[in-house]
Amino acid sequence: MEQIDFGQVAKSYAKAREDIPVSLMDSLYVRGIFFDGKKMADIGCGTGALTRKIAMRRADVTGVDPSKELLQHAAALNKSKNYKIPYLQGTAENTGLDDSQFDMVTVMRAWHWFDREKAMAEIKRILKAKGTLIVIDSGFLAGPSVVEKTLQVLSKHVSGGLKPAGTKAESSQRINGFPAEWFDEWQTNGFKLSDFYSLNYNVTFTKETWVERVESISWLAGLEKNDRNKALLDLTSTLSEQDTFVIPHECNVCILRLLE
Repeated sequence: MEQIDFGQVAKSYAKAREDIPVSLMDSLYVRGIFFDGKKMADIGCGTGALTRKIAMRRADVTGVDPSKELLQHAAALNKSKNYKIPYLQGTAENTGLDDSQFDMVTVMRAWHWFDREKAMAEIKRILKAKGTLIVIDSGFLAGPSVVEKTLQVLSKHVSGGLKPAGTKAESSQRINGFPAEWFDEWQTNGFKLSDFYSLNYNVTFTKETWVERVESISWLAGLEKNDRNKALLDLTSTLSEQDTFVIPHECNVCILRLLE
């Protein structure tokens, strides 16, 4: 599996990945996921968008990500938004966190980049007995003309076509966007499925912020800088100058409990 260095697009990533809906946190609350006072790790935290949402709800949360550049933006946002969240450079397979210390682990928009077997072993190591793993994915939906035009432009610049990101490309069957084999893997590794559901929400973009959002996705983050800039210029010239675009998104959430 090809790994993508999102640090190459850290600035756009920091701006574009704040689109976590309030309904996500509310949906976890009504399902008995309470953050207040809990010790948590957000793995693959990027620039800390979800980590800050968790900290707002008074959890003791640590963010972990392999990208130094993304973590630098997370630290800067700590300062500008008055947070004191610790961020560590580490991977899902080797977080550097202590054994059996965490009530919950969250992973958002990142599970498909992990070596899943090693990541599950590491998460089991850092979780307390009967701890909780929450895997979340979200993204924009096809349909609106701006999305269709965007995909047409990108397909001209991305060799091999617009494949699903990471190990999603290896899967032939999906359940609410999650590869079906993930559920068997979680069960085999001692994680019991507690709940699984989807949320739909809209995000409003200007032309500028939509182009920034597109730059932060894996198709462009994996290109060389010159090739990425050409694709973005092509996209900018193709899209209309209307005031805003309302883009539908879907968020899929899987809540898993460690059996031991």
